[in-house]
Amino acid sequence: MTQYPTVDDRFKALPKSLQAKSKHTRLGADVPALIVHPQLDQPTQSPCPWVLWIHGRTVYKELDPGRYNRWARAGIGAVAIDLPGHGERYTQGAHSPDQTVHTLTQCISEIDGILESVAKLGIFDMTKAAMGGMSAGGMVTARRCCDPHPFLGISLECTTGDLLELYFPTNPTEGGIWRVHHDRAEVEAIDTPTHLEHFNPIPVLAMHNRGDELVPFETQSNFINTLRKHYAEHKADPEMVQLIEFEDTGAIQEHAGFGKFATQAKDQQLEFFKSLFDIQS
Repeated sequence: MTQYPTVDDRFKALPKSLQAKSKHTRLGADVPALIVHPQLDQPTQSPCPWVLWIHGRTVYKELDPGRYNRWARAGIGAVAIDLPGHGERYTQGAHSPDQTVHTLTQCISEIDGILESVAKLGIFDMTKAAMGGMSAGGMVTARRCCDPHPFLGISLECTTGDLLELYFPTNPTEGGIWRVHHDRAEVEAIDTPTHLEHFNPIPVLAMHNRGDELVPFETQSNFINTLRKHYAEHKADPEMVQLIEFEDTGAIQEHAGFGKFATQAKDQQLEFFKSLFDIQS
């Protein structure tokens, strides 16, 4: 049986500087969340810009505290949630690749309720919100932007919006845990290009490793090109969509983060959010 860290264990693992700015709560339909606010001792007196962040498959929301600390030092809050079947709501088998489409579908459906709950907290500026995610979390992020949303921009890490190409590739290759059977109609329902006509142009920062073994770089780069074409067709600047590439990072399977380029990637992401929220350096 998988041994999974308890909330207390994960919270104790957070840097003390972050513990002072964070708390656990439940949002929407009982979705576990880690709330981070630069001034948690008096948050309602200083509602701040914030990012809704979603981790990748097999991990949990507390895994990357340095990211949240970096944002908080810049005056940006975080609402990090656990994917369905992960973290505080871990269920046996939910981490399996063949469950990913169901996980994404459920998480996408939960975002409206989460946003409503965040607004009721009264500690974040709802006019200054962004969204982002790594791998599966990025897939949720991209698809969610095909529906009405309050986000000024999104950040995508080691992910793709083109799920049809990911799961039903034009040129299939051997291996890869994503090459598992999924129902095509279920994938189409959460595939961003399929619903792209409703994707209103906003700034996008995508970062990807060229050697990614789980989400092939070409799958994301082609999606970025599709997105840029969509922006141009809607009289928006295609350069609003950025793709930053890394190579030979040393990360596990060139997918779990950015390895030796991690600091650079996090700095670039922070600058992206600061520009969205008009935060001066």
